[in-house]
Amino acid sequence: MTLITIFLCIGLLVLLITWGKINPFLAFLITSIVAGICMGVPLENLGKSLQKGIGDMLGSLVIVISLGAMLGKIVAESGAAQKIASVMMSIFGEKYIHWGLVCTGFIIGIPLFYNVGFVLMIPLIFSVVNQYKLPAVYLGLPMLASLSVAHGFLPPHPSPAALVAQFNANMGVTLLYGLVIAIPAIILGGPVFALTLKKIHSKPLAAFQNETMPQEELPSKFNSFATSLLPVILLALTTILTFKAKDNESVKSFSAFVGDPAIVMLISLIVATFTLGLNRGISMKKIMGFYTDAVKDVSMIILIIGGAGALKQILIESGVSDEIAGILKDLPFNPLITGWLVAAIIRVCVGSATVAGLTTAGIIAPMVIQSGVNPELMVLAIGSGSLMFSHVNDPGFWLFKEYFNLSIKDTLRSWSMMESIVSLVGLLGVLLINTFI
Repeated sequence: MTLITIFLCIGLLVLLITWGKINPFLAFLITSIVAGICMGVPLENLGKSLQKGIGDMLGSLVIVISLGAMLGKIVAESGAAQKIASVMMSIFGEKYIHWGLVCTGFIIGIPLFYNVGFVLMIPLIFSVVNQYKLPAVYLGLPMLASLSVAHGFLPPHPSPAALVAQFNANMGVTLLYGLVIAIPAIILGGPVFALTLKKIHSKPLAAFQNETMPQEELPSKFNSFATSLLPVILLALTTILTFKAKDNESVKSFSAFVGDPAIVMLISLIVATFTLGLNRGISMKKIMGFYTDAVKDVSMIILIIGGAGALKQILIESGVSDEIAGILKDLPFNPLITGWLVAAIIRVCVGSATVAGLTTAGIIAPMVIQSGVNPELMVLAIGSGSLMFSHVNDPGFWLFKEYFNLSIKDTLRSWSMMESIVSLVGLLGVLLINTFI
């Protein structure tokens, strides 16, 4: 009965989002209340449980996600993202232009949220298509594969960051493992798979071919790369420093402080405010306007994450999460495969990678504690599963279809298959790392 109840509740969540067209945050709240009633949580405690779940989930994430959105905004508005793209194009040249797009997408995808990165990179893709007369899907898909992998695998993106917090994983270690897994996933799902797509006819709409900033107005190469990648650099350095200074408490304490995700993002944003903003003549008022707009862009993502926290809390307080953990633990699968599979099923049903990852975390969390599985790898396993087979219920599917002016069939053949490849390669990478640690 426990599993049946959970399946019905997840089914309700899926129906509310897909058939009912209800906002995912409201869908999570409604599902949490229904789940609490069905699982015997006292009615007088339901409201408090919802509040606690949302508070616990967002307490550690609001700072990271909000500051991450602000950093991405200043990187985009200052022209740093465009500068990175132009540098990568000049390095790789016409012959290896698609590899240049891949690297550009990955570097830009680290600080930028997926939808922002997508819209920002589309004009670059189309300008390269027009310049070199190459197939649009063949050129564009590898870059978008790298954006998608960064979104699903790497903190400080919302879903990986939330999973790190829920499993009490180390964000720096998760990022390092994620980078190792992301590279083969991007290569196979991007440039290698794109070789099979050269015959897909795509005539990108002229309306999406936006103007770019003049080169003389862009920031320098060093400024653009260093500022955009600063969160990754700080997380990597502090993680390495923590391992190296095991016996030095003062160094460990300093490293733990600087390496805290919220502090990393705050330092990065302060640096970016000066290097990409004030030092280049952008007024503080205008920069703060960018930041305000950035938070508006991610406000609904934050609420969805909070709604997932409410459902997780109901599962915990009802005692059902422990029962689920016991059932899942007895399945003839590696726990990492179980996490990936649950996330993949929810992703196919709901469409949202973020919703899939967060819903899975609430179900899997007790099993992580009981099984002793590596929490950093579980974050990546669920992140990989949350990218599986994007189709008509995923906004990303329609973004790709409309921007590239494709048929449903060709979108499934290109976009949906790419997402499935990076998901499967991600799982294989997680299992491979797990055999060596």
